[in-house]
Amino acid sequence: PLSCFQVIRCRAAVVWAVGRPLSVEEVEVAPPKAGEVCVKIVATSICHTDEHILEGIFPNVDFQVIPGHEGAGIVESVGEGVTLVKPERHHIIYGMCIIPGDKVIPISLPHCRECSFCLNPESNYCLNLLPDKTSRFTCKGKQIHHFLWVSTFAEYTVILEYAVAKIDAAAPLDKVCLLACRFSTRYGAAINTAKVKPGSTCAVFGLGGVGLSVVMGCKAAGASRIIAIDINKDKFAKAKELGATHYISPHDFKKPMQEVLTEMTGHGTDYSFEVIGHADTMTAALASCNMNTGICVMVGEPASGSVISFDPMLVLSGRTWKGTLLRRWNMRDCIPKLVASYLEKKFNSDVLITRTLPIAKVNKGFELLHAGKR
Repeated sequence: PLSCFQVIRCRAAVVWAVGRPLSVEEVEVAPPKAGEVCVKIVATSICHTDEHILEGIFPNVDFQVIPGHEGAGIVESVGEGVTLVKPERHHIIYGMCIIPGDKVIPISLPHCRECSFCLNPESNYCLNLLPDKTSRFTCKGKQIHHFLWVSTFAEYTVILEYAVAKIDAAAPLDKVCLLACRFSTRYGAAINTAKVKPGSTCAVFGLGGVGLSVVMGCKAAGASRIIAIDINKDKFAKAKELGATHYISPHDFKKPMQEVLTEMTGHGTDYSFEVIGHADTMTAALASCNMNTGICVMVGEPASGSVISFDPMLVLSGRTWKGTLLRRWNMRDCIPKLVASYLEKKFNSDVLITRTLPIAKVNKGFELLHAGKR
């Protein structure tokens, strides 16, 4: 292991400016300060949220920045106080403290367990999100900013202690990295946010890795009909494998999807999930669920500044339209539980992994994402 006082030189994918591709650079990673953890990232996944940085549509991003928020790794070193935290501050499911050698998953929504939001069992938000706004990354003499407190597109990163979740030592890091965001948060949209009931009917708009995770969540919750919707019919086979019972493409109809779904179900779906992030599909998803008791969950991430216009009668009649911040998981507590469930084969998130690339080919990964071949 490297000394906790040593500057680490490693590779990282840096975004220097909006509209420019990622540039793999040698960066310097400063040692962790008090309450921080240095993590060697073993594997990380690409998410549309990272793409939004390149496009300049993710809010409040400081350039230059290292993206990435779906990673898993091994603790390299810890700052002052991290291993000396009193046991009662830590939940038994992930151990009493974090020490070098532990396997961890960085989490993009920290949980300090001390602010009023963290102490509210109904909340998964944290008020102590902003550290001192300094950075542990430098490159070519310039400060490089962190993204969502984690920056997993770096071989090493420094993270707040309460932004890491300690996981089972048996977990394969190249597989469970998906649990940091894509699978867990979308799976949770069905389980936690919508609270899908057994025997219900669900519609999922969008069948990328995110939408397929929602399909798996609906199936796990006991939905009897899961209608998968996408313009790319090549995705239907995977949706069927994961639990979808019906598959439709908007291109096959001359009428709006909400009308198609209402005709299919007789009264609209019990639950609908928009997993694309477009204003038109968000309103279509809302209109497609039952006018009185239907629940629509916004899962897709719209561009910053987007505005949605809709008929207020859609909600006045009784529908519920919900957003979901990391899909209601308290990530610091729930990630270790999800990893345990993965190891017990209670779900198979491996099917969402289509290929593995070295960090030097990170831009190739984004090309595949654009082509729908992730």
